Formats: sequence, structure tokens, C-alpha cells
Amino acid sequence: MLATANLTIQFGAKPLFDQVSVKFADGNRYGLIGANGCGKSTLMKILGGDLEPSAGDVMLQTGMRLGKLNQNQFGYEDERVLDVVMQGHQEMWNAMRERDRIYADPESSDADYMRAAELESTFAEYGGYDAEARASGLLTAAGIEAAKHERPMREVAPGLKLRVLLAQALFSRPDVLLLDEPTNNLDIHSISWLERTLNEYDATMIIISHDRHFLNEVCTHIADLDFQRLTVYPGNYDDFMLASMQARERVESANAKARDRIADLQEFVRRFSANASKARQATSRKRQLEKIKIEEIRPSSRQNPYIRFEQGKKLYRSAVTVENLSFGYPGADAQVLRNVSLGVEAGERIAIIGPNGAGKTTLMRCLAGELHPSSGRITWVESANPGYMPQDPQAEFETPMSLFDWMSTWSGKADDDQLVRATLGRLLFSGEETKKSIKVLSGGEKGRMIYGKLMLTKPNVLLMDEPTNHMDMETIESLQMGLERYQGTLIFVSHDRQFVGALATRIVELHADGRLTDFRGNYDEYLEKLGSVA
Repeated sequence: MLATANLTIQFGAKPLFDQVSVKFADGNRYGLIGANGCGKSTLMKILGGDLEPSAGDVMLQTGMRLGKLNQNQFGYEDERVLDVVMQGHQEMWNAMRERDRIYADPESSDADYMRAAELESTFAEYGGYDAEARASGLLTAAGIEAAKHERPMREVAPGLKLRVLLAQALFSRPDVLLLDEPTNNLDIHSISWLERTLNEYDATMIIISHDRHFLNEVCTHIADLDFQRLTVYPGNYDDFMLASMQARERVESANAKARDRIADLQEFVRRFSANASKARQATSRKRQLEKIKIEEIRPSSRQNPYIRFEQGKKLYRSAVTVENLSFGYPGADAQVLRNVSLGVEAGERIAIIGPNGAGKTTLMRCLAGELHPSSGRITWVESANPGYMPQDPQAEFETPMSLFDWMSTWSGKADDDQLVRATLGRLLFSGEETKKSIKVLSGGEKGRMIYGKLMLTKPNVLLMDEPTNHMDMETIESLQMGLERYQGTLIFVSHDRQFVGALATRIVELHADGRLTDFRGNYDEYLEKLGSVA
């Protein structure tokens, strides 16, 4: 069991969250959700002992072990993969390292060797003698081939590094496991593997994620951080959405009835308080009035941007044709894309999926004109006006200027301040915030600014590479709604299966070996086809 008592964290005048008392226990898997900036990661750091609260306590049941998913996937590049995993049991690892240091030092004293004997006992107590075998078993189960176990982390593909770090978190067999955004940088198939792994592991888990499908598949409870308070709901994310909506409706209904009752009592008191024969009844009504309470409904920290995309000029038949496209980065041993051919009709919604490193972003950059093919060609129809959202939009925000000035460059009209302010307002930037520099924007804020650019420029083809990256639930849902209503052609890369399932009418999967699977149908139909093939 991991619990908190009256936990408060305050960085400025206003607390991030206040008086949070909660118990995480019984092997339940809790999805920790809330708007960006509400304090989810801060709470996770406090629970993990990496940050001290302003007030309150965190209590881990005696004898229970806590495991945490390390967020720094590139922090172990020169270390052996097996060693990275074994560091998940810090006490065992420290005992082993100190013991080995004593044995390796030719000037070690008798006292040092006595200390080494104690460390040997500690090492054995923690299962050190089969540690490498256990670490290797975890890595193999995670899909890391045995040949990589003795190699340095830098030789592990970026898409597999998180699997190594998850094996590290599981290595000590923790009773409580903290996972902050475990699906980040994972492809669709890797996320499915992660779901299976977590569902099979017996531990109490607290998980931060913006992947709705993942939360539905893994979580038994949802811990909602809102109103500076934490409320726990039984069930997965869909259950939470229904329960929270019903709870709010019940409060609103009870408040409406209470207001009606108050109005009736006040009317009675007004009419009969001066009437001697009714004075006693009027006094009774006053007492009843004092007992009726209107429950406060606090404004939520959640905000939904208003996202709508329009196409300036409609396409009627073809949008773009890709013929025998190949691309290799200078100095690379192999080509990322090999003989890719693809025809895109107007109005199609194509999801490009596949493992990390298969070339999804490279293909998008070629379509957007950022990269030029090594061979083959891309032919856009004459009236096509593609708009591009890159996976990393940092290059769009290098020149120092305000949010208002940046958005004004895409309005198409020199003096249309009202349109620019309205667009910024719909994306939750208003007032003085529009004057701040684009250099200080967070990843999610940069993404919303790119949405605004595409809303103003009205492309008839949207090219979107991981458009939900860094976004909270509310923004993802608003983006999905905006794209569902978009009448133009959509080509997008995403690892969010609910997002892909809701939007795609065609699936293009790039494989690590260079093959391409082109399936005309939605994502569920594609998975059914894969199942029948298997």
C-alpha cells in the first residue's frame, strides 16, 4: 500500500494541489489523469520520493518495495544492457559494486575484506547470484534479443530503450510501480506489448498516460486530479467519463431542486412573517432555509480548445501519387524507404503506422517537401495545397516574436487582428498571454499554435505527424472532433489507437524490413485481417 495524508504542494501563491489524502492498494492499477499543468508529474515525483511536498506525508507500507520507470531513455548509452536492468534493484546493485571495488583494489585491508563478506551476504539475500539470468529473462520477454544483452545501451534501437527501462523497473519485483507516460515514443505494437505486460504483472500501479485506449485496457481505477483535489473512481477511463458526468449531473439536479425549495420557503416567509397566525410557521420555514445547502461546483482546470479545419479549395479526384520512392540519410548503411508506391484519393483519411525506425516520419517529410527522395517521385495535383504539422515543430518557433505576431503571419490579411485573436482564443491563448514570446512555449502549446496555423491557412490536404504528442485528453478529443469534421484529405502518423480507430479509412503500415502493407478499411478491420492471417 502507498498512501498520502494531507499532501500539499505549493510553488507560488496558489497551491498546485491541496490536502490530498488517498490510498493506492490491493494490486489495483490507477490511471492518474488531469489537465496539463495540474500537477500529475509533480505528484508522481512526490510519491516516488524525488520531491518533497510543501506539507503532508507519503507512506509506503513496511516491507513493500517501490519501483519507478526512469524517464531518461538516453541516460545509459555506455552501460551494458544487463547492468541497466539490474540497477532497478538499487540495494543489490550498490552491494555488488562496492564488493567488486574492494576485490579489485590491491590495497584492500582485512577490514575491507570483512566488509566485502557482509556485502556478499547482502548480495545473496537480494538474489544477486541469479540476477543476470532474471534480467536476461525480463529483456527476452520484452522483445530484446539475447545478442543485445551484453552490448551497450547505445546499440539498442530508440523504440526499444523504454522496454529496457521497464525491465529495470520490474527487476526488483516491486509491490508498487510508478509509471509516468510509459507509452511515450512507443509504436502501436509496442504499446500492445506493454498492455499485456502490465496486465500480467501483480503490483499496485499508478500510471500517467494520455492514451485513452491504454487507460481503458490497463486501469482498474482512475485517479482524477482536478479542482486541486484527487478523486478516485472505480473502472477504466470510459467508466470514469460516465461516472464523473453522472456525478456532476446529480449535483446540478440536487442544486436545482434546492434552489426551487429555497424560493418556495422564501416566498412563504415573505408573505406570512408579519401574519400573527402564521408567525410560527414562518419561523419554522426560516430554520429550514438555514439547513439547505447549495453544493459548490468548482470550475474545472480542464479546458477544451475549439479546433475546426477548413479546406480552401476542394479536391475532386486524386491528391498525390508516390512512385517508387526511396530515401536514405547521408552516411547511413541502408535506405529508410525502399520503392514505396502510394496513390492518395481526395477525401481519404490515411493512418501511417509501423514500428519506430520504419520510416513513417521520413515519408511524411518527403510528402511535405522537407526531404528530397533519393529516387522515385512525388506528384501532387495542381490544385493541392498541403498543410504540414511536423512531429517536432521547434524549427517553426526559432525567431523571437509574440504569439500574436506569429499567428498573424498565417492570417492571410495584414490587418485582421480580430481573426488572429479569435483563433488564439479558441486555442486557449487569451489576454496578456498572447503577448508572451513563442520561445517559452511548452510542447503542447507549440502543437496548439500549429493547429492555429492550419486553421488559418485552410489546406485541402493535412499532413500530421504525431499531432497528439504532448497533448492532454481534452485537446486530443477536440482535435479528433475537428478532424472528423474536416472535409479535405488527411494523412497522419499516430500511435494513439483510439485516435487512429476513430479517423482512418485506410491503413498504411511500414515494416522494419522495408515492406509496405496497404489496407483499405478502418483500424479494427485491419486488426481483424491480421488476426485471420496469423
